[in-house]
Amino acid sequence: MNTQAAIVPRQLHVGLIGAGIGRSLTPAMHMREGEHCDLSYRYDFIDLDTRGLSVSDLPALVDEAEAQGFAGLNITHPCKQAAVALVDELSPDAQTLRSINTVVFQGNRRIGHNTDWWGFAESFRRGLAGVSLARVVQLGAGGAGVAVAHAVAEMGAQSLEIFDLDTLRARALVDQLQPAHAACRFSVGHDLAAALDVADGLVHATPTGMAAHPGLPLDAQLLSDRLWVAEIVYFPIETELVKCARQTGCRVLDGGGMAVFQAVKAFELFTGIRPAAERMMRHFNSLRA
Repeated sequence: MNTQAAIVPRQLHVGLIGAGIGRSLTPAMHMREGEHCDLSYRYDFIDLDTRGLSVSDLPALVDEAEAQGFAGLNITHPCKQAAVALVDELSPDAQTLRSINTVVFQGNRRIGHNTDWWGFAESFRRGLAGVSLARVVQLGAGGAGVAVAHAVAEMGAQSLEIFDLDTLRARALVDQLQPAHAACRFSVGHDLAAALDVADGLVHATPTGMAAHPGLPLDAQLLSDRLWVAEIVYFPIETELVKCARQTGCRVLDGGGMAVFQAVKAFELFTGIRPAAERMMRHFNSLRA
């Protein structure tokens, strides 16, 4: 008779809070990787839209998750800034960004992290290795834009020119990040054609190109095969910008890597286990096929 006790998988419960999150692939990626790591991994959608809630309900939702024994939460639009006030401690990068997408419950403390910037940086290092970061142009200064600009500066950019339809928002990004990055000169852009004429690469961080916001974020004639182009939109993975940039001869990074690697880092924060990033990437690709 076999007297060896059955191995019971460690149980883990997390969730994602945001609005209109039904198409997010993050829960599926986490749960599949949890299975590979012998975890009983439950990941709940907490959708403000389907529950008829708003950002004002975020404190109650976080309290509820903590009381139910969640290991942590992922936080997405429109709650990333509001969640900052609900944690006891911020990681250094989250302090700089003033925005969090991951909350880890540790004992009686809540620790806030931002894995979006790391996800973009890790994807960039793998997909655009060796490109120059001397002069970078970025389109978009919203929440995602702040995280991506931080990543670009962390990777060694010397100059980062920010363009946004709202010039005040671009100025706010520059004022927020410049003190944290003395080696990178941030500026608000006004002449996109002139900026791209001397740039090494272009980062796109606006909603343009998403299924709900189709189109190009700039005149395609401004692209040149001298430029590398990095996209953050991943629904669809082949945005108009990605297509045009490839046709022009640019080195191109699509938005899939950022989506995967932000989940890779969040998984590690929740579980204490370093996941298999390549396996999570393969799963992501199968989900969107």
